[in-house]
Amino acid sequence: MRKPYRILIAAALLASASVCAQQNTGNNGLRYKWVDAQGVPHFSDSLTRDALKYGYVVVNDQGMVVQRVQRQLSPEERAAAQKLARQQADARRAAEDQARADEQLLASYPDEASYKASLQQALANMDQQLHTSKLNLRSQEQALTDLLARAAEAQHNKQPVPKFLQDSIAKQRAVVSGLQALLQRQQAQRDQAAQQQAQQLAHYRALQAAQNQQD
Repeated sequence: MRKPYRILIAAALLASASVCAQQNTGNNGLRYKWVDAQGVPHFSDSLTRDALKYGYVVVNDQGMVVQRVQRQLSPEERAAAQKLARQQADARRAAEDQARADEQLLASYPDEASYKASLQQALANMDQQLHTSKLNLRSQEQALTDLLARAAEAQHNKQPVPKFLQDSIAKQRAVVSGLQALLQRQQAQRDQAAQQQAQQLAHYRALQAAQNQQD
């Protein structure tokens, strides 16, 4: 065999050995770098448990970072991350819902006067319910007063209060007590509605101001 051919064959074998060596490494010149809990950097030609634990970067043979991988989360951290993601998604949906509601509000009430009239009508309806409850309460209180007067008259005449009258008084007191509780609830709801309407009106004014600035 001639010498030039021997040289060519030797070169080919050397190149083949180099390719095989690169294939055996399995990373094409890439290395993995990570920093442990003490802040000490580490390098490896293959992934290790510590690299997965602390997170790592992949660097090429020029030392340039080609990929970053976050550390593995513990079950507790993963659960916390999922909870945070849900909360953020809920917040985004709530913001989108509020934006749609604000847009509809401005479309339904183009001026403050129309919006205030709508709010006042809602309070007027509640005031009417309160008025009806007060009239009903007065009527039931008068009925109770009449029953008590009959019982007092019997006692004044040295007579026992009949059983049916005692039962009627007990029932009427329960009716009056129930109406008083209802009236208190309605009044509290009316007061709360008035406070909410004040906030709603302030919000409407802010939306109108923002819209006017855009225009």
